Amino acid sequence: MDKSDRTIIDWPAWTASPAGRYVLEWEQEQLDRMVSNVFGYHALQLGLPQLDALRENRMTYRGLVLDAASAASAPYTLPGAQPSRAPELHTPDGRSTVWCDHLDLPFEAQSVDLIVMPHTLEFTSDPHRLLREAERVLMPEGQLVIVGFNSLSLWGARQSAGKLTGHPFLPTQQDLIAFTRLKDWIKLLGFELERGRFGCYRPPLSTDKWLGRYEFMEAAGDRWWAIFGAVYMVTAIKRVRGMRLVGPLKVKKPVLAPSLKAAATTPSPTRNKDS
Repeated sequence: MDKSDRTIIDWPAWTASPAGRYVLEWEQEQLDRMVSNVFGYHALQLGLPQLDALRENRMTYRGLVLDAASAASAPYTLPGAQPSRAPELHTPDGRSTVWCDHLDLPFEAQSVDLIVMPHTLEFTSDPHRLLREAERVLMPEGQLVIVGFNSLSLWGARQSAGKLTGHPFLPTQQDLIAFTRLKDWIKLLGFELERGRFGCYRPPLSTDKWLGRYEFMEAAGDRWWAIFGAVYMVTAIKRVRGMRLVGPLKVKKPVLAPSLKAAATTPSPTRNKDS
């Protein structure tokens, strides 16, 4: 087997492992809490079908957007599913699914209220472009949630050492993105960081027995060395310079589709009252 082949871990197999279950359980719990109070009409999850990042969200449309890499990691097979601009399908858990290239999202500008990207940046070939696409389709004041492995952690250190030996610990195709670098990226795109959260402080171990022995590190890590958690979760808000909200804007929008056009926000020319 070629060395480059050994550096790619099967994502579904990893998520079924003790370490994978440990991480996904923490992420699912945090996402449930984080998205439950985000309101709007359209919400998207990009990649990682093993998580249902939007299950506690109450928006009218909640879509799972998958690309070719996501298809390879899907825990099930969808009849007729192809990674292209195909019609919507439905997963066994009821989520609407759209197949497309994550770097070329088939949605109109300013048409989505919430985007969740669980480890998506670690699987794309161009994370900067993916972030620009997310910024493009988000509504003003829309929210972006990013989940990733923290390079400044014991898990990040083990991943770096494992890649040198051809035995990585984490199932990522790209290098881990440092939390500080990610903050700079989203700030340059006009996002305002609302909050960041770290978690999973146990060492990178492979068995339930040993992970259980270090359970005490969760509370200690959260208090004493929070920035060294194995996983980070970032929430950012898209700000538009020069725009000021004066009250709730209620616009009835159609169900999200590849041809969805953003609701018009430019006011019509002022007419003379006497005309």
